[in-house]
Amino acid sequence: MRPKSVMLIAGEASGDLLAAELVQALRRELTGVEAIPTTDYQPLHASLEPRFCGAGGPKMAGGGVDLAFDLTTHAVVGFTDVIKKFPFFRRAFRRLVHLAIEREPDVIICVDFGGFNLRFARAIRSYVASRNDWFHDWQPKIVQYVSPQVWASREGRAYQIAQDYDLLLSIVPFEKEWYSRRVPKLRVEFVGHPLVDRYGRGGDLKGLKRLNELNGLNKLNAKAPDGAASVLLLPGSRSGEVRRHVPILLEAAQKIAAARQTVFRMVLPNEQLVQQAARAMASRPIGMASPGQPVANEVARIIHESPRIEVQVGGLESALRQADIAITKSGTITSECALFGVPAVVFYKTSPMTYFLGRRLVKVEHLALPNLLTSLGKSEPVEPVFPEFIQGAATPENIARATLELLEDPGRRDRVKSRLGEIAASLGPSGATERAANAIVRLLEPEAVLQTAVPEPAGMRRE
Repeated sequence: MRPKSVMLIAGEASGDLLAAELVQALRRELTGVEAIPTTDYQPLHASLEPRFCGAGGPKMAGGGVDLAFDLTTHAVVGFTDVIKKFPFFRRAFRRLVHLAIEREPDVIICVDFGGFNLRFARAIRSYVASRNDWFHDWQPKIVQYVSPQVWASREGRAYQIAQDYDLLLSIVPFEKEWYSRRVPKLRVEFVGHPLVDRYGRGGDLKGLKRLNELNGLNKLNAKAPDGAASVLLLPGSRSGEVRRHVPILLEAAQKIAAARQTVFRMVLPNEQLVQQAARAMASRPIGMASPGQPVANEVARIIHESPRIEVQVGGLESALRQADIAITKSGTITSECALFGVPAVVFYKTSPMTYFLGRRLVKVEHLALPNLLTSLGKSEPVEPVFPEFIQGAATPENIARATLELLEDPGRRDRVKSRLGEIAASLGPSGATERAANAIVRLLEPEAVLQTAVPEPAGMRRE
């Protein structure tokens, strides 16, 4: 008996967190005990913890993963950004293939990051097939955690996934049925959305005031005049997104503030993006909220010029709990808004080339997952729960107008919140990470795990 070896690849901050959470669950599931004989015939029981390696970010490193390098600092979106970083990704790809061949892990877990990971799975399958003889018995299981959105564009990738992966762990409720109609031999399990584990469904507000005081998060509300709305600005977690989105958000905020009393908070995931946002803000009036890390002196000088817009590093959960409205880029963050019951205005702007190519590949009407879930299976058009403004429509005027319409109509906000509750319920019960880990262990050790498998939680529909 030997400890299991697990390789993980996550290329973005969101995937880094997902992978870190999964590592903790896998460590609990896979840690075994071995009896080692001794000279006095009294067995010595040794713990066999799984070994983790791969590429990801600081969350994975903190969780005990032996990282070859940090892949998350190079996160990109869109064709033109990928081209700029292509030399790095080519080197990273080769290093990770060599690492897999050297370590021969029992399972390779690809976390989101579909553009990179689908090619990586194909490369490993090709290598293993070329060396399949008596002298080479490495047959790794390959798992994709979070499906690429093949239902939105390039459906043919589903057949490649079926060829290269042993297991697909889905976090979106309709994907299992979608795959079963096209590639029935592919093993797909809907585990639920990890955000439900991380945040619950917005939770209750008991004790929140005290929590905010401890974290210094009540500064924004303390500055807010009576009757002022609290608007959360979420430009994104990638460098290109911050560069393109911050100027749009600032102009939209100015238009909103001119129409009614409003306080704004911009949340960014790390200090590097705060610095980039400060450069995009130039000399515009903004402020700095208390939570977060210190920033460089020149950035602090810009940030402290005015308390009108506050910038905070981290603390997204408490910021969502306090917000009346969010103006957010499309992506995972829209699901977080849904879980917290925060009405949102969604926008996205990318390079002209990326948009030109994307419009010819993407087949869905909406980008935000809450909007997709509300229209799923409906024969008639359904009003999106979040207004969406993409590319040319992502103007400060459109965003400000949609935000003000929500702010001035409490009844409409209440109706949106009611729909968000239904969307949150569709994301599955809590325990998604544990179910994902259990599915991987069943893949590795079907006989051992089936004896102790926990029944599937209520509400998880079987196909």
